[in-house]
Amino acid sequence: MSATIPSSIDVENPLESLTWFGEPKEHHQAGMLDIAKTLFLDEATQQAITYLYRQESSTKLQAEFGAEITELIKSFQALEATRGKAATGQVESLRKMLLAFSQDLRVVLMYLVSRLQTLRWITLQKIEVDEQWATEILEIDAALANRLGIWQLKWEMEDLAFRTLKPLDYRDIAGLLDQKRDQRQGFVNKVMQQLQEQIKIHHIEGQVQGRPKHIYSIWKKMQGKSLDFSRLHDVSALRVLVNSIEDCYAVLGMVHDVWTPVDQELDDYIAKPKPNGYQSLHTVVKDAQGIAFEIQIRTQDMHHQAEFGLAAHWRYKEGAVTSGKGTISDAALYEQRIAWARQLISWKEEAWEQIKGQTIDDHVYALTPLGRVIALDKNSTPLDFAYAVHTNIGHRCRGAKIDGVMVPLDTMVKSGQTIEIITIKNGGPSRDWLLADKAYLASHRAKSKVRAWFHAQESLEAKDTKETKDSKDTKLEKEIDEPLPEILLRPSKRKNDSGDILVVGVDSLMTQLSKCCRPVPPDEISGFVTKGRGVSIHRQNCNTLQQLLTRAPERIIKTAWGTHSIDAKSLFAVEIHVLAIDRQGLLRDISEVFSKLRINVIGVKTLSSKGMATMSFSIEVHHVGDIQTALNILYEVKGVTEVSRR
Repeated sequence: MSATIPSSIDVENPLESLTWFGEPKEHHQAGMLDIAKTLFLDEATQQAITYLYRQESSTKLQAEFGAEITELIKSFQALEATRGKAATGQVESLRKMLLAFSQDLRVVLMYLVSRLQTLRWITLQKIEVDEQWATEILEIDAALANRLGIWQLKWEMEDLAFRTLKPLDYRDIAGLLDQKRDQRQGFVNKVMQQLQEQIKIHHIEGQVQGRPKHIYSIWKKMQGKSLDFSRLHDVSALRVLVNSIEDCYAVLGMVHDVWTPVDQELDDYIAKPKPNGYQSLHTVVKDAQGIAFEIQIRTQDMHHQAEFGLAAHWRYKEGAVTSGKGTISDAALYEQRIAWARQLISWKEEAWEQIKGQTIDDHVYALTPLGRVIALDKNSTPLDFAYAVHTNIGHRCRGAKIDGVMVPLDTMVKSGQTIEIITIKNGGPSRDWLLADKAYLASHRAKSKVRAWFHAQESLEAKDTKETKDSKDTKLEKEIDEPLPEILLRPSKRKNDSGDILVVGVDSLMTQLSKCCRPVPPDEISGFVTKGRGVSIHRQNCNTLQQLLTRAPERIIKTAWGTHSIDAKSLFAVEIHVLAIDRQGLLRDISEVFSKLRINVIGVKTLSSKGMATMSFSIEVHHVGDIQTALNILYEVKGVTEVSRR
């Protein structure tokens, strides 16, 4: 089955396959809609079919039709395109792939509807097709319809594909069915009347039907059991529809009383349903003349399920469905939906298990933990997978699990595996990821994203360096050249043994902590009088303060911390710089240090170059002692070579 590729992936000529055999797109679309209505597919699916040929971007389609319809359109287009590229001769893998890779099983229904319409077209136009193509319809598409329990699609696809693949055999069986048709129909009508009378006598509410003849199934039984046409039981067959399971078994007992059951020909698919959810009682009986015929017995709901299978699930979404007993309750609908969900999950898991490691086409297909399918290039790694999911997940990737087991980031991903990416909150890629001999990345797209990240960081760093230098010079120049504000010529001061002193946080003057050195109590500090911004407070060992002292010493005033400035509630912003050997988990380990010390990190900048990581952390502390404690512990982190306070 072709895989559903995420809708963000651009697919070249995704609808090319819809014009196979010369069918106009508009004709194909109209045929698909007719089949979709016959299957009672939901309104969203029918609208998606209506707009299958729209080639706009997902963003534009979503603005016009909404997310649900857009996703159906794009997923179907991707499915068709990938299906067309899939290698032949891998029938089982392709069938399972079609089931496993769809995020929304309605896309599979659209796919099957499209294939059936193509079959109808080539039959109508009497077009000869390649044997391999017809074989895949039988072994992949019709088999998938059967797996999903959609008998309406299954039998027609099988008959039309069989007619195309083996026209002589098809004609022979059709001819045999035509022979003595009136005689056979008379027999069926007679048995139907007897059955209806017996049901009435036993006070059972039910309906008796003649069952349509399925040519391909007749041929398969003739081949599989080496039987002559005349010995087949299901050439003449009937079906009884009742309202309850109890009635099913009551009718079975009644049938066996009236006619003679054939040994080994009773199948109870109610007690043990088929894998696709099919339920019914099948029995073969003989009349007084020894003519054998098959009778199927099922409830109205079982019949609905048998006819429409998975399609019935989507019909349920749009409201109550009328059964033989009336309207199915919301609770019953909910239970049916849950049952379907469980079955589909089971099938999907089974399909994944069976395609693991197989080469399906020129891609590798892996799952996210939530079940989203990601298409990757061959030789891809968990890092490629991370970037395919989202660029930022790739940038912040620091580890990976494949099927629940931790693996190195250069491990090669295989189809069917589930990949879990371990990320950090902030950070970027490593330059090692680009090294050819390391094989961390196979995807050109992922490599481009990594290179783009480093180019952006280098540009940002160059800009920050220039802005920092320019801003420092302009501090110096602006503050020194400006005249002293009159209000600051007479600041309120306090006396102590060493003379006049400005107390930060106590005096009436406005003070601000300088960003160039970010003082924290009890750093020794001095103040510099500015124009209109009060007094800027610097650490006494600040380089900027030393330059100010040389060029404008008259503006320097003695300063001390006020008592309330150093209480437990005050917070001060500080920058910590870390230089370390770049490795997986480095940023996580450093972040854990701050977390354990209960230090709030308000900003992070990282840059990796030539195997070294340069990191800048903006943190909030109460006291200068908090900084020293953090520096001491950071030195103990593996790979850290240098730690400093800015």
